[in-house]
Amino acid sequence: MTFVVTDVCIKCKYTDCVEVCPVDCFYEGENMLVIHPDECIDCGVCEPECPIDAIVPDSDPRADKFLELNRDYSEQWPVLTRKKDPLPTAEEFKGIDNKIEQFSPNPGEGD
Repeated sequence: MTFVVTDVCIKCKYTDCVEVCPVDCFYEGENMLVIHPDECIDCGVCEPECPIDAIVPDSDPRADKFLELNRDYSEQWPVLTRKKDPLPTAEEFKGIDNKIEQFSPNPGEGD
């Protein structure tokens, strides 16, 4: 099992999860984070840290359509190992799902 970031993260990008990850498997895009599924050790400490419940185990049906997105972009985007401020749009988009049409394939800054 691995954990997956879903589209709930898009336009929010809270990074509380990144700070607790013991293996640095989070990668930063312009408007969301992803988890590298081969680096994740399934410890689960990130899931409760996400204030908007954007992280789910891959056994959750919500993860199905985001597992490959996490895999693909974790191999393209820079690693993020420290907490940053959320996006300025975070409060406005918090709690909204089905935001995949607003996904940006552009990388973030990383560390």
